[in-house]
Amino acid sequence: MNKLADYDGPILEINKLSISFFTRLREIPAVMDFSVTVQPGEAVGLVGESGCGKSTVALGVMQDLGKNGRVVGGTIKFKGRDLAEMSAEELRDIRGNEIAMIYQEPMASLNPAMKIGKQLMEVPMIHEGVSEKVAYQRALEVVTDVRLPDPERMLNSFPHQLSGGQQQRIVIAMALMSKPSLLILDEPTTALDVTVEAAVVELVKDLGKKYGTSMLFISHNLGLVLETCDRLCVMYSGEAVERGSIHDVFDEMQHPYTQALFRSIPLPGADKNSRPLVAIPGNFPLPHERPPGCNFGPRCDYFEEGRCDQDMVIPMSPVHGNDRHETRCLKFQEIDWNAPITVGEQKEKTAPGKVVLKMDNLKKYYEVAANALFGGGDTKVVKANETLSFEARESETLAIVGESGCGKSTFAKVLMGLETATEGQILLDNRNIEQIPIEERDTKTVSDVQMVFQNPFDTLNPSMTVGRQIMRALEIFGIGNSEAERRKRMLELLDLVKLPRAFADRMPRQLSGGQKQRVGIARAFAGGARIVVADEPVSALDVSVQAAVTDLLMEIQRNEKTTLLFISHDLSIVRYLSDRVMVMYLGHVVELGDTDQVFAPPYHPYTEALLSAVPIADTSVEKEHIVLEGDIPSAMNPPPGCPFQTRCRWKSEVPGGLCEKDVPPVRTLDGGHQIKCHLSDDVLERMTPVIKVAAE
Repeated sequence: MNKLADYDGPILEINKLSISFFTRLREIPAVMDFSVTVQPGEAVGLVGESGCGKSTVALGVMQDLGKNGRVVGGTIKFKGRDLAEMSAEELRDIRGNEIAMIYQEPMASLNPAMKIGKQLMEVPMIHEGVSEKVAYQRALEVVTDVRLPDPERMLNSFPHQLSGGQQQRIVIAMALMSKPSLLILDEPTTALDVTVEAAVVELVKDLGKKYGTSMLFISHNLGLVLETCDRLCVMYSGEAVERGSIHDVFDEMQHPYTQALFRSIPLPGADKNSRPLVAIPGNFPLPHERPPGCNFGPRCDYFEEGRCDQDMVIPMSPVHGNDRHETRCLKFQEIDWNAPITVGEQKEKTAPGKVVLKMDNLKKYYEVAANALFGGGDTKVVKANETLSFEARESETLAIVGESGCGKSTFAKVLMGLETATEGQILLDNRNIEQIPIEERDTKTVSDVQMVFQNPFDTLNPSMTVGRQIMRALEIFGIGNSEAERRKRMLELLDLVKLPRAFADRMPRQLSGGQKQRVGIARAFAGGARIVVADEPVSALDVSVQAAVTDLLMEIQRNEKTTLLFISHDLSIVRYLSDRVMVMYLGHVVELGDTDQVFAPPYHPYTEALLSAVPIADTSVEKEHIVLEGDIPSAMNPPPGCPFQTRCRWKSEVPGGLCEKDVPPVRTLDGGHQIKCHLSDDVLERMTPVIKVAAE
């Protein structure tokens, strides 16, 4: 049943939409004068940082703004009909049937107490009144379409029995059950690993073509939008600031915010010393504190007093010569968009010093009851870390890369003393610390090894001021003889992380995500840490804030000569700031080398797939297309032989089924580059670069 047959105009037409939320104190405008059109079969990306109103637009389309939200101006038309004029019954029929939405967190969309098959079958049974038998066949078909293994077993499983990537595919299958005309995707891959993300994005693109579905793709990841969408709308502080085709907006941007956004993301060619990223100055305005005139004015390089801050609504203006390209800027025709960018302040490359940390054949195993719910039965051994060996030097950034479940965080826990090692040793300044749990470590060891966590919200005490939390750390590290001395040092630490001293008296809830992360960094460096383990420290932050926080980490590292262990799955940031890279898969180190070695062939086959999976926001980059089949195996039941052999595309090059029998030895190539792989030298030499930047 094709629902598009009877209609050939735009699927979604949002015109001058304004949405406000009403609190007891005031009206808060969340979206103002917003227009976007989605044509049949078209994918439109909606890009912007958190708080810019992207999700509010999506909820407006779903007519699901809650009791505080109201459309206060403009219209949302679906297939030519105004949604605001539809009855509750008509809306119910359209939602889930004609318009489907996929949310960020797959588990929130699934009923944990109901089998997958039943949840999928409900959709056509409720919306179309089909029989149970027909609904089951359709469920089987879509689960096969979203490339899940063993579809019948999937339909018979509960949500908790599936991995995150599988759950997200089920949610996509559910959205496609009724072959909707419009699919809204709200950050659908944020919670997924990059190789899983690549497969899901590929899937969404293919299914969009197969079903002829139009898409509104909400994301803060410009690379992802480049790979999935035809057109793009950039939002800032509740307004659309630029609209156009992907190529027009990426290659001929006409709004200062779009330009600033691109300068703050690490594209190929960026380098922390010679070409540092340029962070956007200032902070995102709160909805009730927007400036007069242009919302981006206070942070804009081209701001003109008396013109950009006149109290008026700045209209969208067409950019002539391009395909439906518009910008909300008064000066766009006067700006030289091709002028070379003012390069951030160049830094001297620091030479790594002596070895501070050495790991030698570290193993960490866990014993888990085979029947985890009731205990008893046999115990299984989970090999979380398998013979990890590496060195890290003073002033060096070593990146540890891999997907969830590869053992990155386990190794960080052992280093921090939250767990003890099963075998092997960890030497900190030639002292063994692998068997000393944190409660038995002396103050110096604790202050020497500190951690910056992924989510700044979870690591601060909500009922204690920022200053008090930093002073508490100083007290524990035995720094300062009096309260006054500690207060002085605390204020210096706030200066170090570039936060105003007045923030000492603020509560965590009064800070933005980026500011909270800075407090976390100040606390980690409070005791003069030798080693800082940064566990995905910027993945929860917006793009423009990421640039400022990574820059800050680099600057402190230069001054303090700290060793930084940077745990991440974002290879763009890793390429930008690390000196050496260690790639992990299922507890094993599969590749280790300096950044240039790891980012150029020959690669370990897993590294090659990781590089191919990372979305890059640059139209001049060509990538070899490698999508990994299957999910990461369970650490409780790893495959025999090479841990990566179940997903490796080079396996056929190794004779005699060696990959399935033996764990490969670690081989050292030129320049100390290590790879754990059975491939012969001549096969490795045949590898070609995954990422190519087209010549200008």
